[in-house]
Amino acid sequence: MDTFGSDKTMFLEERQEKILELLAENGKVLVKELAEKFNVTEDSIRKDLGTLEQDGKLKRTYGGAVAIREKIHVAEANKRRMLDVEAKRKIAATAFKLIQPSDMIFMDISTINIALADLIARSNGEYKVVTNMIDVIDILSLNPKIDLLCVGGRINKSRDGFCGGITLELVSRLKPDIAFIGAVGVDVKSNSVSTYNIDEGVTKAKVIEVSKRAYIVAQSKKFSTDGNYNFSALDSISGIITDSKPKSEIIKAADNLGINIIYK
Repeated sequence: MDTFGSDKTMFLEERQEKILELLAENGKVLVKELAEKFNVTEDSIRKDLGTLEQDGKLKRTYGGAVAIREKIHVAEANKRRMLDVEAKRKIAATAFKLIQPSDMIFMDISTINIALADLIARSNGEYKVVTNMIDVIDILSLNPKIDLLCVGGRINKSRDGFCGGITLELVSRLKPDIAFIGAVGVDVKSNSVSTYNIDEGVTKAKVIEVSKRAYIVAQSKKFSTDGNYNFSALDSISGIITDSKPKSEIIKAADNLGINIIYK
């Protein structure tokens, strides 16, 4: 059985930290490669991975381990809108620049779209907007220059928008020029974008299907989080709008899929 003095214990902690760094960079690690890299036995690496898995920092697989993507969700929009405020404003500003004056704009349920609605309302321009989000309706209904179409239906669980059969029927008849779609998780490596509520996810998928251009709007942290329902493949959208430059491996994976990542 291995025993450790204080110096060796410190090395063990440093090795485990390095393993986590490699995992963050590559998404996975292999026991054999780690053993060679750190010049220790494969059994020692397996113990490291076991300890890190018990701490909830990775998931062990045959021959190695993979990163755990976070699942963080705040249900109500009035709570979510107070998180990552500056990041959302940056994303909204970038999205606004993609809009042409003649566009029909679809804005789905996303607190980033609340920030975008504020920009549209203050711009003094004449825009045609379609939305199923109550907060967006509240903001844009006050501006008489906005041609606003509200896609109704059954109120969702979060009480911040509409989804379900009636909503889908209305959306299916539309042909938006551009759409901005919120997401809980963006997984470029597996070519998927996810949310928590299935009904909302089905609605998001339909909006992407009928729109000429559809963009996912998501903070950079969403590249490492997941929902429970994959509503679209990423290579079926026009691009991802985010607040900062993603890690190089995410950009590379996006390039391989032909996905444009747009950031300010």
